[in-house]
Amino acid sequence: MKDVFYLDTQMVTGTSNGQGITTLDLSSYVDPIARGRAKGTGLAIYKVHFDIADSDGNSTYSASATGQMRAAVISISGAADAAVGSGSVATNTLNAANDLMIAGVDFSAGGTAAGDPAPNTFLEPSAEVPYVVVRDRVALILDIPTAMSVSAMVSVRLECAQVALDQSTLNQLLRTQTV
Repeated sequence: MKDVFYLDTQMVTGTSNGQGITTLDLSSYVDPIARGRAKGTGLAIYKVHFDIADSDGNSTYSASATGQMRAAVISISGAADAAVGSGSVATNTLNAANDLMIAGVDFSAGGTAAGDPAPNTFLEPSAEVPYVVVRDRVALILDIPTAMSVSAMVSVRLECAQVALDQSTLNQLLRTQTV
């Protein structure tokens, strides 16, 4: 059994469109510098769980609500926290082709009394091939092209473990995760 632990963060969508960012500091779990015989360490993320709920964080999202959203966890340095509508990420950032993407879901609320389909997960790491972070931050980023008619709470939980990295793997990860 791996020494797995959980990290989490959350963000409220509000009822406007635009992008929002909330960051999660990983500096106490990641040390990309090898010292003597000690190897550098990274944070292996094995699974990412997304939850989209009513803004109270307890109730399911309203069946009568409307709106569209993409939520993503991304390895990023230098991003500042920003409420929805105040954040900004570059074009082509929140997609599976970006090496910095860890996980992502799309969610559409169609306002049907029967309820909406579950979020569509378009990218996620796996237990066999975790995403290994060597930077000191990850961010939960929301991109809301069609405003949510009812504010939602987007929560994310990361299943993680600290891992020792040999120098060549560490160098490759640092090159990949440099923005």
